Amino acid sequence: MKITDLKCAIIGQNPVIRIITDDGIDGLGAAEGSKPYLKPMVMFYKDAIIGKDPTDVERVMIGIRKMGAFKPWGAAVSAIEMALWDIAGKSAGVPVYKLLGGKVRDKVRVYNGNKRVKMNGNKPEDYAENMKQMRDFPEKFSIIKQGIAFHGDMAKDFPDYYYGSPTGFHTLSDEGFTLRDGLYRGLMTERGFNHTIECIEAMKDALGDEVGLALDVGPGVTVPDALKLAKAVEHLNIMWLEDMITGDYTPYVSADLYSKVTPYTTTPIHTGEQIYLRQNFKELFEKNAVNVIGPDPADVGGIAEMKWIAEYADLHGVLIAPHGTMDGLIGLAAHVHLAATLPQNYIAFEYPTGNPDWWYEILDGLPNPIVKDSYIEVWDAPGLGITFKRDIAEKHLREEDKGFFD
Repeated sequence: MKITDLKCAIIGQNPVIRIITDDGIDGLGAAEGSKPYLKPMVMFYKDAIIGKDPTDVERVMIGIRKMGAFKPWGAAVSAIEMALWDIAGKSAGVPVYKLLGGKVRDKVRVYNGNKRVKMNGNKPEDYAENMKQMRDFPEKFSIIKQGIAFHGDMAKDFPDYYYGSPTGFHTLSDEGFTLRDGLYRGLMTERGFNHTIECIEAMKDALGDEVGLALDVGPGVTVPDALKLAKAVEHLNIMWLEDMITGDYTPYVSADLYSKVTPYTTTPIHTGEQIYLRQNFKELFEKNAVNVIGPDPADVGGIAEMKWIAEYADLHGVLIAPHGTMDGLIGLAAHVHLAATLPQNYIAFEYPTGNPDWWYEILDGLPNPIVKDSYIEVWDAPGLGITFKRDIAEKHLREEDKGFFD
């Protein structure tokens, strides 16, 4: 079997790739909906994979992995890797999880960092009400993640939250990416710090001990504030504090800085969604810099790359809660097969949804409902186990992508 073509279409906001073979089998992969600009980066790799055997996944990946990088280039590499595994599974007539070593679990836990309810204010009682609404979702999520401090609007909406000035950063809109003020970094004021603690306490009061609370905090928190915050919430049994020092679109790891926080608190410290490849996790593990990692299979280099990282993390006593908020429904399928095979340091992955809602109408193979009591049952169809309903999906293709299914 040989690869004969690589195609990429932006469906909704998600870049979706299709690898075509001379055997009549094709494979699907996808990147985050926050990257609708990714198509040229995907197509950059076309000549490097044409003519290769797609079932020799690692051989193909060796040829392109070195040309990836931290976001966004790693997303293109990761999407190609997903599609290769989809082909390999279909060719062998087995689900992808079988090719990764088989299942450790029959159903995989997910957490809610993506299915949101709009905040109606920035007071502690508003955060508490927001938690109550998400607690009552039909999926019955056992862990809910909320953005605070420099992740989200808290630093913007609360007067004199910190000592510093925002700079521009990218945010998703209906037209793609636009620039706005919003990249915050600096020392919190006493008022800002106290407000943060009050909001966290209100959220935990709302959830009780039946639903875990994870917090996305940065990037942008200084080392002194990161340690002070972690110690201040030790009594609340927070699931983790995520990406305080580095994080979204930060092209470096800063293990030394995390090492000034993690050993000195019992609150779990988390990072990793921005990191590309196993080599860039090595220092975090070996310096005991974090307790939890959250790589994204749509950014880290792919499914197999992430399994290797999870196993290496387990050797160092580090837990894994994969990032995935905007990976879409193709990304969801990749997450399910991967999570089924991960070692026992696995907590839960961040549940991605279809956006727009018509994504649920154009795919076959997903369970209905997808999530029951915070779990997804692992399905057994070959490959990633999902296919497009071509006649419906074609209606949602952009004009420049009309040949995607040919």
